Amino acid sequence: MSRDIWDPTTYAVYSDERSRPFVDLMSRVGALEPDYVVDAGCGSGELTVQLAARWPGATVEGFDSSPAMIAEARKLESKARFAVADVTTWRPDRALDVIVSNAVLQWVPEHRDVLEHWVEELAPGGWLAFQVPGNFDAPSHRAIRELCSSPTWSDRLGGVVRDDPVSDPVDYLDLLTGGGCQVDTWETTYVHVLQGDNPVLGWVSGTALRPILDRLDPGDQQRFRQELSGLLAESYPARSYGTPFPFRRIFVVAQKAVAQK
Repeated sequence: MSRDIWDPTTYAVYSDERSRPFVDLMSRVGALEPDYVVDAGCGSGELTVQLAARWPGATVEGFDSSPAMIAEARKLESKARFAVADVTTWRPDRALDVIVSNAVLQWVPEHRDVLEHWVEELAPGGWLAFQVPGNFDAPSHRAIRELCSSPTWSDRLGGVVRDDPVSDPVDYLDLLTGGGCQVDTWETTYVHVLQGDNPVLGWVSGTALRPILDRLDPGDQQRFRQELSGLLAESYPARSYGTPFPFRRIFVVAQKAVAQK
């Protein structure tokens, strides 16, 4: 991308809903006293700070490709260190004890190669933990794809959104077991109850829509959002208590084998 498309303020609106999968993921990581912990794609850093609090004796680093996110992360009071870097080119300076990636790898077409590299960089007994959205067949994403491929928008947005950018849990099990890891993988569908006027549009505005809106001028951004708003309101009708928004996520925790003596 030619510029930083991530808006920390928009992304943070649903921070509680976005942090819950991180907590569920990390509950399955059994590292006791790691020396070197990395949060790959750390965003604005709040969850990296949780890693530093869990393992106070560890060197904890977070990196993200968004300068805006890292600028926010560096404002936090924590011993964790933050840097701008890309998951496809980042390299650790020593063996990793824990590497975590929370809802990032869906943006990386070659993320299976990235995972294999991270396993290679793990110390014996080290941990790799990641979660990715598994909701790309949900009404929200179908509506976005259909709108992007419509006659009005296809010349600018055709091909921007991939149909299914992540693998299923068994594929990740095969990949990481083949890399010498013991693997725990599962999926969960959270039903978030969102508040406000067409809140699903607000949710996707902080994630799925960012690369799309980046290709449009302000006027077209507004028109695209208006068209999508109607589709989402129809797919996710509000109830008296709010708007239920089912969201499937895929979780993987892998521990690298310890070499036999």
